[in-house]
Amino acid sequence: MNFIDGIFFFYSFIGLYFLVFFIILYIKNKDRVFDYPEGKPVPVSVIMPCYNEADSVGESIKSILELDYPKNMIEIIVVDDKSKDRSVEVINEYVKKYENVRLIVNKRNSGGAAEPTNIGIKNAKYDYVAVVDADSYPRKDALVKMIGFLQNEDDVAAVTCSVLSKHPKNFMQKIQAIEYTIIAWTRKLLDLVDSVYVTPGPFALYKKDKLAEVGFFDTKNLTQDIEIVWRLLSKGYKARMCLATGVYSETPGRFRAWWRQRTRWVIGGNQTLWKYKHLIFRKGMLGAFIIPFFAFSLFLGLFGLGIFVYLFARNFLVSFLTTRYSIYGETALLSLQELSFSPSVLNFFGAVLLLFGLIFSFFGLFVMRDLKLGKDKVFNILFYMIVYLTLLPLIQVWALYKIARGRYSW
Repeated sequence: MNFIDGIFFFYSFIGLYFLVFFIILYIKNKDRVFDYPEGKPVPVSVIMPCYNEADSVGESIKSILELDYPKNMIEIIVVDDKSKDRSVEVINEYVKKYENVRLIVNKRNSGGAAEPTNIGIKNAKYDYVAVVDADSYPRKDALVKMIGFLQNEDDVAAVTCSVLSKHPKNFMQKIQAIEYTIIAWTRKLLDLVDSVYVTPGPFALYKKDKLAEVGFFDTKNLTQDIEIVWRLLSKGYKARMCLATGVYSETPGRFRAWWRQRTRWVIGGNQTLWKYKHLIFRKGMLGAFIIPFFAFSLFLGLFGLGIFVYLFARNFLVSFLTTRYSIYGETALLSLQELSFSPSVLNFFGAVLLLFGLIFSFFGLFVMRDLKLGKDKVFNILFYMIVYLTLLPLIQVWALYKIARGRYSW
């Protein structure tokens, strides 16, 4: 076995290991993945950072007002980050109509969601705070099903729910709908081993005093929803995942917007990984599992991309030199032996990895239909597995390039 074969074998082993790990987790806990602890209604402050969301912020506020939760126990604080569109005008329409809706306009454009979120939390009246994006729409039962996680365990400081695609229209959005669904299911499986590592911005619930204790959201991190969870975990707290409810979020409909969004996510993930690298194999599940798992998730694709580029370049060079030699030597350019396929252990592992990935995706979508998702077409799932996922390592390369140059922003 040569060096490249060894790397590919390691790559396949890690991929299969995590797939089998998640399958075993589900089999052992399949009867309780949709469970949630009963909680009692308590006052909650809902914080909504907003920047240039005039087309969606009104509907987002409306979705909070329509939650199945006592209306006198919810205050909504919308913090506008100096929008350039009609966002403030739209928000003010709700402020005038509803006594529990407040508007705070930031003194400057901070360039991210962390600062307006922190402003809202510091102005919140209640001990529990929910953070919701201005283009996201929680299900009506979201708050009532999530609150119990914070009330039943003293060391739980945050809880998230399923983030799902809102009314996917074009092909790109339908592929992202598949991705979001599988991520939600996987995140619940991680919850079963105390390893939820992100509370996504579309809708998450926190204990206000715990956020204050760790210093609120990091304004320098592009994915503050990942960083805050790692900071809470490093202080001995936990985050939970409620699969029984969800929030619907707008997804990019064009490739350029999708690329920019994912680049920001990857840059923020790398920022967080670098910030907490010293805690590997320390601080409970954060160092023992989350940091290694997150690192492998980020860089496993890079290994695969590197192998592909190397083999492609090598084969191209060999073919080029062979062709030149054949022309000069007046020999055959192609023989039947070169068209033969020789099975190997590595080919077998690669095929098994793809097959297991497809099974995992199909099964995850089947399980998540309990959330009334639409029927996913086989072609979309195959495209997601074979084409869509191969683009993610390219984003990682681009993100690392931008980090190296120090030229990145929200």
